[in-house]
Amino acid sequence: MKHSFKHKSNTFNKPKGLGDVVENVTKVTGIKSLMELGMKATGKKDCGCDKRKKWLNEKFPLNRNKK
Repeated sequence: MKHSFKHKSNTFNKPKGLGDVVENVTKVTGIKSLMELGMKATGKKDCGCDKRKKWLNEKFPLNRNKK
């Protein structure tokens, strides 16, 4: 049986760090959609995801240019 779950955005940018990886995983698993739904239900406007993503990217960058 195929799942017909669709994401708001099926495009993912190349991750710059751990924050981008976490964001992509939460999109694929549906956690991000659930968080947005919960925030809407509780009237919150910001869950802190962007701030957390930025911090994780700065602390744990993906160094792709290593030789």
